[in-house]
Amino acid sequence: MTSVVVVGSVNLDAVTVCERFPQPGETVTGVSVSFGQGGKGANQARSAARAGASTVFIGAVGEDAAADTVLDALAAADVDVTRVARVEDGTGFANVTVDASGENHIVVVPGANAAVRVDEAARRAIADADVLLLQLEIPLPAVIDSARAAREAGTVVLLNPSPVQALPDELVDLLDAVIVNRHEEKALAEAVERVPHVITTLGGDGARATGPDGSVDTPGFAVAVVDTTGAGDAFAGALAAHWDLPTAERLRRANAAGALTATASGAAAAPTAAEVDDFLAARGISP
Repeated sequence: MTSVVVVGSVNLDAVTVCERFPQPGETVTGVSVSFGQGGKGANQARSAARAGASTVFIGAVGEDAAADTVLDALAAADVDVTRVARVEDGTGFANVTVDASGENHIVVVPGANAAVRVDEAARRAIADADVLLLQLEIPLPAVIDSARAAREAGTVVLLNPSPVQALPDELVDLLDAVIVNRHEEKALAEAVERVPHVITTLGGDGARATGPDGSVDTPGFAVAVVDTTGAGDAFAGALAAHWDLPTAERLRRANAAGALTATASGAAAAPTAAEVDDFLAARGISP
């Protein structure tokens, strides 16, 4: 199994479920509210660990109770959080609203995530890993520093460029693969076409991997959607964890992880390897 380091964001999520989203100036009655670990980086680390990868998370939290909540949740998922920094700013926070169809609206306050830095301990962890997985909810210099450390050590560099923003040439040149949805692929077309491997998530249609040896398409899975929050992160984490597998197989397991995540509430709902095995077996697919 691949060893993975994730450098990224971690938040305390407040998830409110309602029948429909309010219009501007309108108040609607919610169905439920819950609190838990979120943040794209932490979600992806949790997914990689639950898929079976030895996983290290590098990020930053505050000196507050929220930090204990999110770090305890990651540690319970077998993510190594010993390299997470404690800083003066508060732990990142996300206000997530989910409607009856499973769609979501999210407002994020970055907090401590803006203080993520790549120190010597982080560089050693990146050098020791097979795969580095990155996103864009932390400062771009930390993303570039992480990618540079990985390239120097021969560690594979995967980037999920979300939230979407322009990618500097220096970063693009350090990437082995990008994980994008249709919108991100279109918005970053010039940069994406320069990356050796492109993995495009296609929603219910599955995913496509394009690389030097051609293109591989894997169909999606029909599920009863409860909450799409974190489904893309579950896909990315599972993909990183299974980077050592043949392309079609790694895509299939990542698709299954994303689909299963959408059947539960909250961003931190990534399935275990055994749950993915059962999901595939129920559909007549050999794990």
